[in-house]
Amino acid sequence: MVEIDGSAELARNIRLHCLRMTSAGGSSHIASCFSIADILAVLYGTILRVRPEDPKDAERDRFILSKGHAGAAVYATLAEKGFFPIDRLKGHYQDGSDLSGHVSHKNIPGVELSTGSLGHGLSVGAGMALSAKKLNEPQRVFVLLSDGECDEGSNWEAILFAAHHQLDNLVAIVDYNKIQSLAPVSETLALEPFAEKWRSFGWSVKEIDGHSHREILVEFQSVPLTPRRPTCFIAHTTKGKGVSFMENSVLWHYRTAKDEEFEAAYKELERLK
Repeated sequence: MVEIDGSAELARNIRLHCLRMTSAGGSSHIASCFSIADILAVLYGTILRVRPEDPKDAERDRFILSKGHAGAAVYATLAEKGFFPIDRLKGHYQDGSDLSGHVSHKNIPGVELSTGSLGHGLSVGAGMALSAKKLNEPQRVFVLLSDGECDEGSNWEAILFAAHHQLDNLVAIVDYNKIQSLAPVSETLALEPFAEKWRSFGWSVKEIDGHSHREILVEFQSVPLTPRRPTCFIAHTTKGKGVSFMENSVLWHYRTAKDEEFEAAYKELERLK
């Protein structure tokens, strides 16, 4: 992958943290974390206007992980960017820890919204974007969704709402890794023609390689793609990206890497450039 302001190293570190965190705590969704690591690295490395020293800055951009089951990746990203000490990641999914399996905003600087029940993030994000418009505030709102989450009708209500209110300060990013829960997306509830559905609801849409740091950077820097229209990036990704035996495997949606699997995965990730 192309190095963009340290984003490749950040993405590798995110994956390594997630592997350690999920293994130590016995949580799942490691493959879901890996598929979004590159997107998070570019967002927090370059795109988002956020300040770790002032995580509640009124003019900050908002980021919502609607696919809350990949929360370990957000925790790892925030720790790497200085929102809280990296050592705190050791408590992930442990009894009494604030770092829950699904992402939580409670006592976690930099997390805007607790998520986990799929289909909620985009609705909240649209509300944030509308508020910013009405108050003439500069912040943008980025919402990262899963592809399987797009089965939820509440998302399509939010998609209609955002286009109606011309929320060009709202960006939806779909982690289109094409695997959900127990089966491929195409077998569970087919989404195609996916991009055309978003366009027909009044959004500007661009399909991108969700692992190309350069492409992610260039496209995210161009928002809004069209004035007075919300933007959707359909990011084509690989579930489990970075570890060969996890990639494109339904098994690793819920499985936890332990013992030999952990060691093998760690060695592959250490070699990433």
